[in-house]
Amino acid sequence: MGSLSWLTIIGTAAALCTTLSFVPQLLKVRRQGGRDLSWAMLTAKIVGLALWFGYGLLIGSTPILVANGATIGLVGSLIVMKYAAERRTTESAFGPVHRRLRIAIDMDEVIVDALGEHLRRYNEAFGTELTSADLRGRSLTRHVPPEHAAATLDMLDESFFDTLTPIDGAIDAIRALHVHHEIFIATAAMEVPVSFAAKYRWLRTHMPFIEPSHIVFCGDKAVIDADVLIDDSPRHFARFKGRALLYSAPHNAHDTRYERVNSWRDVLEALTPRPGQEDLQNAA
Repeated sequence: MGSLSWLTIIGTAAALCTTLSFVPQLLKVRRQGGRDLSWAMLTAKIVGLALWFGYGLLIGSTPILVANGATIGLVGSLIVMKYAAERRTTESAFGPVHRRLRIAIDMDEVIVDALGEHLRRYNEAFGTELTSADLRGRSLTRHVPPEHAAATLDMLDESFFDTLTPIDGAIDAIRALHVHHEIFIATAAMEVPVSFAAKYRWLRTHMPFIEPSHIVFCGDKAVIDADVLIDDSPRHFARFKGRALLYSAPHNAHDTRYERVNSWRDVLEALTPRPGQEDLQNAA
């Protein structure tokens, strides 16, 4: 009898763990959508549970029936929620948006005015009066005389990234997008290794609503599994599979391959659903 009691306790505990393990996933799907869940896995799971439920009926086992019945309810809810989210997604990031998007945003020349600071330092060092208009179609380092190239790159020290100012409207727009979507800051800091700590400090100071886990330092942004990438460098779109929004900057002025946004107001308009479009913009 004691042995049977322990078997019952162990079996019940196992059934509870198996069933309740789907509750955190259910809450996550409710908050973020079910894009990370595999249809094949869900299908196999629901079929397996149905077979176990049928087995429980055949042998008359109440624990098997209760445990698998409850789990079928939870997994069924996951399937319904994932289907509903993906049905809204059918309109996709390329049309009206009715779902939570995963949006990756570059930092330099998209969130912060790195070029303005670079020009200021260059003009101060060499007594010139270069403006962003002078750089149409090319970067500063490719515009300056060859003998100034090394010094121009050396200006990108750690103090450079600590002093950057936000582009007009960037922080408010990103905060508004953050309410409705999942935001990642994806910056190619590999090109200037000293920028890692300074960029992280800047983001935590000016945009504390972005979780540290959503700050990504990378070289090739194709590794970002996002619906949308907002970037000023066309090269990052070459292998990116989502929607590319090219943020206008002097060096990309001649590029016509990608959808262009000239301001953060343009970004909000591009990513806001047409019905009730004013809601998201007003939040900014």
